[in-house]
Amino acid sequence: MSDIFKNLEGHLKFSSLRHGVIASNIANVDTPGYRAHDVKFSETLSQALKLCTTHRHHIPPPELSNTHSRHIPSPEQPSASVLIEPVEQSHWGDQNNVELDMEVAKMTENAVFFQAASTLLSKNISMYKAAMRRS
Repeated sequence: MSDIFKNLEGHLKFSSLRHGVIASNIANVDTPGYRAHDVKFSETLSQALKLCTTHRHHIPPPELSNTHSRHIPSPEQPSASVLIEPVEQSHWGDQNNVELDMEVAKMTENAVFFQAASTLLSKNISMYKAAMRRS
């Protein structure tokens, strides 16, 4: 078929990965010592597009770490190939640097990105369906 499906798959995987990282930041907004993270956009997206072309691999979930004894452990051990980086910004008195309004803004931006990619994917599928019905 078309490379557009592979590209859109990469966009959707990236958006899903970033959603998990942002959700983790929001969940830890009151955790002392927690450092906010984000996904390196261009590197991760290009990696996702490369992986989509192989059809054998997928982007693993974000790398999680337990910084407190009461944290719930991650159900699986993610790969180190995910390009997640700590966010460098000033922290509060408890060494936590998560800014809730910034994370909500990132989540909104990411949702728009995901919606655009999924709409394009849906439109492309509709076009292929229409073309197959006419032939």
